[in-house]
Amino acid sequence: MAKSTDLRPKLAGVKSARNSAAHRPIRIALVENQAKIRESWVRRINAFPDLACVCACGSAEEALAIIPQKLPDVVLMDVFLPRRSGIECTARLKAQLPNLQIVMFTALEHSELLFRSLEAGADGYLLKRTRPAALRKAIREVFGGGVPMSLQISRRLIERFRGGPKSPDDFLNLSAREEQMLLHVSNGLSNRMIAQKLDIRPETVSSYMKLILKKLQVKSRTAAVIRYLNSKPTLQRLYACGASDWF
Repeated sequence: MAKSTDLRPKLAGVKSARNSAAHRPIRIALVENQAKIRESWVRRINAFPDLACVCACGSAEEALAIIPQKLPDVVLMDVFLPRRSGIECTARLKAQLPNLQIVMFTALEHSELLFRSLEAGADGYLLKRTRPAALRKAIREVFGGGVPMSLQISRRLIERFRGGPKSPDDFLNLSAREEQMLLHVSNGLSNRMIAQKLDIRPETVSSYMKLILKKLQVKSRTAAVIRYLNSKPTLQRLYACGASDWF
């Protein structure tokens, strides 16, 4: 079994200083089976003062045992793990910790893996060749309620939507306000940004999103956006709003 690296003791002094600040660092868990890659990304993450890697696991089994104890804000999850895959690990973690933000972090752009990950509840999907600064931005985005994805991944989603079946009936039970929320989420806005745009409280946006997920019977904001973008009337509304360049 791959060895898990618990970095909390080593970072105690740094964490103490950080926590004295107005905003504590975002707590990250990394799940990666290759030790050298795992250690490299841990160093890169901890190089940013607003991020802190609290645990790094080498397998799904270790992640399932350690992450519920550490309670990180965001998990970076490799897809290919020994024994249980990162996709299965994501589904199990989401069942236990539904509010945990999980971003798949992989070297491949495979469409089937992407959709299986999103169906399992993943909140984003990034490629390992993502630069550290872009990864930091993506972590902050998902922490704020956004849906981070590499440009290449977004293009694959769009190609799938253009060729896939349309299902406008999914949105018959959504109110105009709820569809407005999904439109903003699909454009990458976080809960706080949506709240500012609509002049409402972030907690109100969060309540709307929980109701939307329940109505659409999906596990994450990302999955809700996929259904939203797969609706023909929705695509027409996006073009009418001048958002055609998003596609």
